[in-house]
Formats: sequence, C-alpha cells, structure tokens
Amino acid sequence: MEAFFALQRQLIQNLTTTFVRSLMYEIDWESTRLIGIRGARGVGKTTLLLQHIKLHYGAATKKALYINLDSAYFAQHDLMDTVQSFYQSGGECLFLDEVHKYPHWSQYIKNIYDLYPTIKIVFTGSSLLQILNAEADLSRRCVCYEMQGLSFREYQEFYHKIKLPQCTLNDIVCQADAICEEVNGKCRPLEHFSEYLRSGYYPFRKENPKQYPIRVENVVDMILGIELPQQRGVDVGNIRKLKALLAVLATEVPMLVDISKLSKMLELSRVSLTSYLQYLHDARLIRLLYSDATSVKRMQKPDKILMENPNLCYVLNLAAANDGTVRESFFCNQVAYRHSVEYAKSADFVVDGKWVFEVGGSSKDGSQIAGRENAYLACDGIEYPYGNKLPLWLFGLMY
Repeated sequence: MEAFFALQRQLIQNLTTTFVRSLMYEIDWESTRLIGIRGARGVGKTTLLLQHIKLHYGAATKKALYINLDSAYFAQHDLMDTVQSFYQSGGECLFLDEVHKYPHWSQYIKNIYDLYPTIKIVFTGSSLLQILNAEADLSRRCVCYEMQGLSFREYQEFYHKIKLPQCTLNDIVCQADAICEEVNGKCRPLEHFSEYLRSGYYPFRKENPKQYPIRVENVVDMILGIELPQQRGVDVGNIRKLKALLAVLATEVPMLVDISKLSKMLELSRVSLTSYLQYLHDARLIRLLYSDATSVKRMQKPDKILMENPNLCYVLNLAAANDGTVRESFFCNQVAYRHSVEYAKSADFVVDGKWVFEVGGSSKDGSQIAGRENAYLACDGIEYPYGNKLPLWLFGLMY
C-alpha cells in the first residue's frame, strides 16, 4: 500500500493546478458515491483525477488513492486485495483509472461499492465504455460524465492565460453582442482560432508543438489497434481498413453517405461497414449525423459524416484540410457536447429540434436559411455579430 501512496505523491507533487477543466466544477464529487468519467484517449481524464486529489486531499493524503488499472502490477495481483488494504488504513475515496483495461471491471466496481459502503469510487474509462450494458449493470448506482478535449475557451486559458466567459447556446444566440464586446475587450479571438482548429483540442501541445500531429496519430492508432478490438471485438485484420476509412472520410467530409461506394472501396460488407462507422463514432473519431435522431434510419446509415474534432481533419488528411470541413467539425463538436445536433437538408444543422445553423466563412450569405425562424449563420473570420450572422468562435465558449 505504501508503494501506491508513494507513486501517487510523486504524480501529484509536480502537477500544476493553475488551470483545471470546466468539468471539474460540474461533477458532484461530494454527494455521489460512484462517479464514472468517460472520454476518448488523450483528452485529460487522468490529469483531472490527480488534480482533484491534489486540490481536495493534498499530495500527502492517505484518504484518497489513485490506481491505474493498466499497471503491470494487476496482472498478478487482485484489485480487491488492494481495496481491502486501503479500507483498513482509513481510505475514503478510490480513484480507478482506465478501468476498461481490467477484466470484469464492472463486477469488481459493483463488489467494491456493495462491500465497502463508506468508500467513494471515481473511475475513468474509454469513450467506448458501456455502463448500462456492462457485465454488472452500474447504471442505477453510477452518475456518469463525458469528457471532451479542450474547448476554444479552455484552450485560450490553458495556452494563452486568457480567461473568457462560459456561455450557453441560448446566451450565444440572444446575447451575442454583449459576449463579443466582453471577449474582444480581453483579446482578439481570431488571433489564435486557426491554431486551435489545427492543434488545440488535445491538451498535450505544450510539451512539444512539433510532435503534436504524431501524438494525435498515436492516439488514433491506440484506439483502432487496442480499444476497438478489446471493447467492440473488431477483427485486428481489419484495422488497416478502418484507418483507410478514416483517411477517406477526412479527405471527403462533410459528405452525404454512400454506403455502397464506401463498402466497395474498402472491400467490406455493408453490414460490417455500418457497424464500423458506429464504432468509430463511439470512439470519438468521427461523428454520425442523422436527419431525425429518433428515426429507425439510425439502424441503417447516417445522413452525414464529420470528423469528431477539427484537429483530426488535419492529422488524418493526406491533402490540405478543407475549410468547410474544419468549420463544420468544430461547430458540431462544441455544440453536440451539450445539445442534440441533427443533419438539416436545407441548412447544415438543426440543434435541439428548434435552432437552424448554416456554417461558413465571413462572406456566407443567408439565402439557405432565409425566412426560417430561429435560423442563424455561424461564420468564421468575423469578430462581432451582424443580425443573425454570428462569429463561429463564439460556439467554442460553451464549456
């Protein structure tokens, strides 16, 4: 047990807390006994756990314990033995990182929850993690949160020490003038926006900016080569086809989906391709859009495919990334975190079934949404709104 506490102290001592993710303040750490945090590889889940321990327990604490279940230690030792020792030493909160790497993880968490009622449990796992359909159903016990990469607002604070307001979508469409006045009083929002779209979503750009594309590609490779086979049973022989599929989508999106064309190109059956697209969506590598989120069409094929975040448009694209693709990926990524986003045949997106958005550059006109109620343009290259024409960067202030 002392070895675990020593490692935890080592991890925490040099960890900065000058910047913490907005999710830190949204999680109900105090009154919830079982908390799950899901998210794609590389978005900062481990850092969030360690920062919380440092801020609320201190580096020398024995009340909280961080355990990485991907550790080689647990190849030969049982987790329950470690938990029992922690409980007997007066432990109060257990932080289990990368639970998807531990066999029968959900059953172990259920057992800990039931056998040690005074211990709180916080666990993190892949975005592919299934809470409801896991071996032991934790849905009635667990409050689960989703973690994304950095928003544009968080990126400005993390990399450039610029604190911008956090806004709801309703704030953006109703109070855009006031928000833009405040933001432009603190910075020039467009100064770093292009940099964010290219290399600001994952929080490891500080370490070595030149290595950023390689780090992102490594994240993609780990998801394709390890997580999808483990979590979704994907045949490792098809991993190269999945990577080829991503390259095709990064080159051609936003695209209307032609399943027959894609399946022929990749030599995959329609059924396999449809399943793989859903897996890539679940893994937060692409985003599938439907014209009706409740329709039976969701069981057939999506209406449109986007890369999950704008950085992937650059990393996975062998050619120059298309500006329209990048803008739409950004908009959808930021807005869909808290809202339902659907494909719109006469515009780009419908949000929550009531707001209509067309995304484009500064010269974009409103002809496609003319006469429609609650319809807006989200335009790159502008600092202030004009009528229903809103700056695209505004939608990066939502978390």
